[in-house]
Amino acid sequence: MRRPIVAANWKMNKTVPEAAEFAARLKGLLGPSSKAEVVVAPPFTALSAVKEILEGSAVGLAGQNLWHEPKGAYTGEVSAAMLKDAGCVYAILGHSERRKYFQEDDALVNKKVKAALGSGLNVILCVGETLRERELGETHNVVRRQLEKGLEGLGAGDAGRLVVAYEPVWAIGTGKNATPEQAQEVHRFVRERAGELLGREAAEALRIQYGGSVTPENSSALLSQPDIDGALVGGASLVAESFYAIINSIN
Repeated sequence: MRRPIVAANWKMNKTVPEAAEFAARLKGLLGPSSKAEVVVAPPFTALSAVKEILEGSAVGLAGQNLWHEPKGAYTGEVSAAMLKDAGCVYAILGHSERRKYFQEDDALVNKKVKAALGSGLNVILCVGETLRERELGETHNVVRRQLEKGLEGLGAGDAGRLVVAYEPVWAIGTGKNATPEQAQEVHRFVRERAGELLGREAAEALRIQYGGSVTPENSSALLSQPDIDGALVGGASLVAESFYAIINSIN
């Protein structure tokens, strides 16, 4: 059985006091254990404060991004080792906003994935198509390319530390989301393609999240699909009670 994973991506939101308040509320709501693996990705500035509050809880910490070099003259960047030192167990890589606003291509994402895994971090690798690509019938081609390039050079032994997040770009922050059937169809495609890349056994164990305007109102229907193993939550993860409701909607 694949244990569901629900991750909160706060993006560029929350000061340190705001992040600390959220962490304390979520810790109180969840208690010491959870049926799902729960991960929170604060901004870098709040990692230390959130880590301290979440100590002893069922919530893990993730970095929203990293640079693939271990150290050097890369102003404004953080390395995988820095994230691990800050208490992170995951890094979110290849997010559509990184691809769109910072021109990250598949080759760069692959370097980051390898750097994260090489430093002992787990990876949430994001894939997904734009509205235009979906309308042109390119969903599978786009997702296939991002998956193949993102996982290039990896094997079955890496699968246990990988999570793939399918995030249709047209559904992020728009209030729209794929229907459960649309999401399931792409998730099944991801699993089948991962089977060709990593081996069938590894692909069946691979957890695939849905990310795209997940809310407490639609999460139950989405997370009940057979190949949807959790959610990467944006806006709805900024309020502890809302995020907790999504976690709690897993059957």
